[in-house]
Amino acid sequence: MRYMIPNVVTGLEEPLEHVARRLSRRLGFGLHALRDIQCVRRAIDARRKHDVHLVCHYEIELEHPLGHLPHGVRRLERSLLAPATPEIFTRRPNHAASVIVVGAGPAGLFATLVLAEAGFRVTLLERGKPVERRMRDIGRLRSRGELNPESNICFGEGGAGTYTDGKLYTRIKHPFVRFVLQTFVRFGANRNILVEAHPHLGTDKLVRIVRRMREHLIGLGVDYRFECRVDDLLVHQNRIQGVRTAFGDTIHGEFVILATGHSARDTFERLHRMGLPIEAKPFAVGLRAEHPQSIIDACQFGRFAGHKTLGAAEYRLSHQVDDEHLGRRGVYTFCMCPGGLIVPSPTEPGHMAINGMSNAKRAGRWANAGIVAQLTPDDLVRHGLRPHPLAGLSFQRELEHACHQAAGNRYAAPAMRLVDFLARAKSSTPAASSFKPGIVPADLSEILPPWLADPLRRGLQAFGRKMPGFITNEANLLAIESRTSSPVRIPRNERLECVTVAGLMPVGEGAGYAGGIVSAAVDGLRAAQSIIERY
Repeated sequence: MRYMIPNVVTGLEEPLEHVARRLSRRLGFGLHALRDIQCVRRAIDARRKHDVHLVCHYEIELEHPLGHLPHGVRRLERSLLAPATPEIFTRRPNHAASVIVVGAGPAGLFATLVLAEAGFRVTLLERGKPVERRMRDIGRLRSRGELNPESNICFGEGGAGTYTDGKLYTRIKHPFVRFVLQTFVRFGANRNILVEAHPHLGTDKLVRIVRRMREHLIGLGVDYRFECRVDDLLVHQNRIQGVRTAFGDTIHGEFVILATGHSARDTFERLHRMGLPIEAKPFAVGLRAEHPQSIIDACQFGRFAGHKTLGAAEYRLSHQVDDEHLGRRGVYTFCMCPGGLIVPSPTEPGHMAINGMSNAKRAGRWANAGIVAQLTPDDLVRHGLRPHPLAGLSFQRELEHACHQAAGNRYAAPAMRLVDFLARAKSSTPAASSFKPGIVPADLSEILPPWLADPLRRGLQAFGRKMPGFITNEANLLAIESRTSSPVRIPRNERLECVTVAGLMPVGEGAGYAGGIVSAAVDGLRAAQSIIERY
């Protein structure tokens, strides 16, 4: 008999046999009756710095059933860590429909995976390069400041998430979440991602996982094409017929899953010119804060900082700002990267943007996180932009162009010390930074409009109160964090199809329905589910 016991407090170095002994006394069974014990969820509780500990869920197997179930304890039919494929993905179609998937990020890859395994004919089109070659282009951008607009942090196999830490934490509650994590394990991820409360893969590990997924998909017969940008959709009588690539090739399919990612601005512009419905939606922009990791460790773990069980500390902060210009809105941290790097993420010449990443061990000297403020389409209109579905794209571009100019028209990052930004002072020499190709001293108040800079200041001040030590002369702010989410949404119906084109399925971050690796993968799976159910 298997049982799950939640919320067991353990010490940072408490051996599993000690935990087993405590559980046997608590539940009233002899230790000899315990066949197996496994931790199935682990979280760090650092709310009291003098008592940092772990909170775990344990799964146990006993020879005989418990006489009664204490509060919270539940019986299990099978292990929570055992692989489980949703029933819908085990079905086989009566008709092997052809499906075109545009974009090899998490939404596109997971949709392709389950469709190909179900027997559908799938063509996967990616505008960028395979992860191996893409890595070289990113290296040239970081070392020489040379941008390849089609192969960079945002474009290429695996999507933007491949080179931004591989964070797997999500707030969405969906039965496909577990399947996504187990699929990563299937292709080589550490099983710890099934247990940790805030799982992550690390860029170095995710690159290998994506490559294994590609090899598997090609083995299934997927027509996997790189450096193949889609420039047009073929539509007849409000029904998708296929796509036309930048090379002029025509590819026919009964369904097109549009999983372009949030940075495919040229694609959104073409779709808008075609008359496809596109709506402006809220998004967020701001800066990226970078601290020495040792400071964040001390802030979060106190005297336990550096403990091997804890690893590099992370943080998640938010604050509601009441602003006379913007009204009430959130300022929050985004994509926090412990022991990580800040990396350049532009996709267009003459524009500069940044993001963060970490490798699996999170062993770097610095910690970084986006510090962003929420914006709505009405905010942009109120401050001078004309009402338009693509107004958010225009605003992102304005900030990125100003950032590029402030960096001397090169792919460096304008930067200043956090304390100088708060004091509205001309920046002294910035602190040391992980960023390559390099940082340029700049007054970030001259890049950000005042109605955006002021809420960010107030949010940072609140973060300093919530997390003493966060505001320090050793921390920098770098510009510009503009790619937190898509500023547009393509409306779709209950079958996940575009409301005006049957068979066209916009999914993931670019279409406005996800905000991270796992949520994008789940959205791609939902599109695949919708197709499978029809056959």
